[in-house]
Amino acid sequence: MALLQPLHSYLPPKLSGMGGINMSKSSRERTWPNCVSERFQPRGMTSFVCLFQKVGPTMSKPSQIHQASSGVNAETSKLDESDDKSEVYSSDMSNAMGAVLTYRHELGVNYNFVLPDLIVGSCLQTPEDVDKLQEIGVGTIFCLQKDSDLDYFGVDITAIQERAKECDGIQHIRAEISRDFDPFDLRMKLPSVIAKLETAIRNGCGITYVHCTAGLGRAPAVALSYMYWILGYKLSKANKLLQNVRKCCPNIEAIKRATADIIIGGDKQEVILKWQKRPCTNVEVSGLDVGWDQRLPLVFDETEGYWVLHRDLPFGRYEYKYVSDGNWVYNTDELVTQPNVDGHVNNYIEVKDDHLDDMSKETIQRLMNDDADLTETERKIIRERLEALSN
Repeated sequence: MALLQPLHSYLPPKLSGMGGINMSKSSRERTWPNCVSERFQPRGMTSFVCLFQKVGPTMSKPSQIHQASSGVNAETSKLDESDDKSEVYSSDMSNAMGAVLTYRHELGVNYNFVLPDLIVGSCLQTPEDVDKLQEIGVGTIFCLQKDSDLDYFGVDITAIQERAKECDGIQHIRAEISRDFDPFDLRMKLPSVIAKLETAIRNGCGITYVHCTAGLGRAPAVALSYMYWILGYKLSKANKLLQNVRKCCPNIEAIKRATADIIIGGDKQEVILKWQKRPCTNVEVSGLDVGWDQRLPLVFDETEGYWVLHRDLPFGRYEYKYVSDGNWVYNTDELVTQPNVDGHVNNYIEVKDDHLDDMSKETIQRLMNDDADLTETERKIIRERLEALSN
């Protein structure tokens, strides 16, 4: 299991003493370290995480202290609430991705240059963040967050978008990947998202800033896919470049499967799930291709006497669990996983590619290898299909 330290610990010692610059007129409330692009780094310097870092609230003015029976400063309480939310988010992210990941929203925006004109980072939090990105040459802000991501940390996306409109030469574009930490949703959304990103980069100017919430899952995966499909990198080479500057957990398998879907066609096969345990009034399935935060209802077949779900799925491995009258249970009559770190057992199903011809199967097998690369013909197919999506 990979152990990733909090992002703010990645700043090299030689740069840790850099002076901050004011984000606004009130430098007491928030300060920002200088942002160094790879193109302007001294020889031998490696890329690093840049933090638009928040510091503690000032209490220099009596009006900033809200007297209450608890004696707690309101701004401090707000920071404490954000800290608690960061703890929960980091825990959920670590559990979903199988690595210890930390995101501290209260510390502000952080990012890395993956290429001189491509940045992967965390979410913008205020309109002022747009100004700071523009100062380092960003011309396109590409946001992968869904509305619930924004609501969770109280981000006013409308204000950020309005500020981007006011800035000359900067565009703010949303391309939602709706289910965070979900490899299947990432796999399904990547083609349309990359098509939108490629169009935005082609029509825009300057550096492109790709972000999700923490900048550790969806955004790195999108950046890798763009480098793999559009810029011509091998996937392993692109990931090595990314990991050298930003320790993160993009779902490589989802990228590989999305690549095969585009080239082969992404055919689906019908799967049938059955529940015929003790009498119950309602049966659902969670996981599968909809994620653990959604459920699919099963229909009771009165003739056969069991609950059933018919679902079309592309090839791959899917975990799921039944919810019978509100109780989460796995079906002992179907394939089950080994207990995970929390001791939970799920059902799973493997959707095979048996219906494909031998050449297609060989292509999929090659694309799923660790050192997979695309042929010129395959890159042409991808470009054509992405262009069709963008149109």
